[in-house]
Amino acid sequence: MGAVWGGAAALPGAAMLRRSLWLCFCLCSCPGRGLRIHEYLYFQVLSPGDIRYIFTATPAKDFGGVFNTRYDQIHLVPADPPEACGELNNGVFIQDQIALVERGEGPNTGTQTHTHPTYTSVCQRCQSCCSWRTQKVLKAAVSPRFPVTLCPRGCSFLSKTRVIQEHGGRAVIIADNAYDNDSFYIEMIQDSTRRTADIPALFLLGRDGYMIRRSLEQHGLPWAVISIPVNVTSIPTYEMMQPPWTFW
Repeated sequence: MGAVWGGAAALPGAAMLRRSLWLCFCLCSCPGRGLRIHEYLYFQVLSPGDIRYIFTATPAKDFGGVFNTRYDQIHLVPADPPEACGELNNGVFIQDQIALVERGEGPNTGTQTHTHPTYTSVCQRCQSCCSWRTQKVLKAAVSPRFPVTLCPRGCSFLSKTRVIQEHGGRAVIIADNAYDNDSFYIEMIQDSTRRTADIPALFLLGRDGYMIRRSLEQHGLPWAVISIPVNVTSIPTYEMMQPPWTFW
């Protein structure tokens, strides 16, 4: 799928046909029950207006809950720090809202990392179950000479989801940290800790996550207002407000 640049207005001829066929494929893959992997869930940004588009996300494969309620207006709050591997500086704003989190690097994040071979297993255990502050203490204790670069940066998808759940979030949307990714969805899977999470966890393309955060920064806003989930079957194809930088 190639990127498409330009407005969100109706496209001529072949381009409109391609989008219509892709939409039909998506709808056929999304029966009206709890959504699972290889299916799609849609949400619409209502504010800020410059990103008032319908975005596509994919649910985690084997952890997290489903949306049993439709939220007509709910805040999408970027987590601080973005990777959400421990205590959040803006956790009070995430309570009863939805968090926008960034994928990091390390075990169970879909990113291959390289660490000091002697301490790889220590790093993995540390990242699967410990907060970011605890990880820093353990890294310094294991190897005082390499307190910063010993372990890979980040934590598992499940860990991020649990952090948001512990802060009272209704759901978490985890955006890829590859900001040029406009087509490749990562399969978010359980880590090896046998922990669980109850709130929905969704994966968002890196390009979409970047554009949402950039808009909020440009407007000086702490959150976006979204509607989730959106039933796209009730929207005519020619009225679908799709992100102009992404081809569905």
